[in-house]
Amino acid sequence: MKPTKLLPFLALLALLTFSCSTEDFPEETIDNIELQNAPTPKTIEIEILELINAHRIEIGLNPLNNHNIIKAVAFTHTDYMVEVDNVSHDNFFQRKNSLMQNASATRVSENVAYAFSSAQSVVNAWINSDGHRANIEGDFTDFDISAEQNAQGKWYFTNIFIKR
Repeated sequence: MKPTKLLPFLALLALLTFSCSTEDFPEETIDNIELQNAPTPKTIEIEILELINAHRIEIGLNPLNNHNIIKAVAFTHTDYMVEVDNVSHDNFFQRKNSLMQNASATRVSENVAYAFSSAQSVVNAWINSDGHRANIEGDFTDFDISAEQNAQGKWYFTNIFIKR
């Protein structure tokens, strides 16, 4: 193959291999002040936790315990998603490390969602998704959730699971 024909392919390969991204938004920080100030649970959050535990019990698993540090960490991410208007797992490793240091977590996982209008609808969506259901049915001991609305009234959700 002639080098001139190979050049566009190599350029594309280099672009895909060495691309980088920058965030225009400050990285979320999780400090001790935020960890000590978990918001008061909303009705929709309590309903989601109850529905997840009911599902776990129905399939023979132990229910999970609520945990205020998890709630505080979940809130930082939900607040971030509302602020940037994007559902994501951005900065997951920061949340994971914070929970390992502050909640004795040995394993951390999360489900996120956007725009569901009820606890039942978001839990149904997660259960109908293999990856999300694996988190709900996983080998965890504790969990909590944050649900926040944006200016248009759309809900953002961060549900974090840990094993201690």
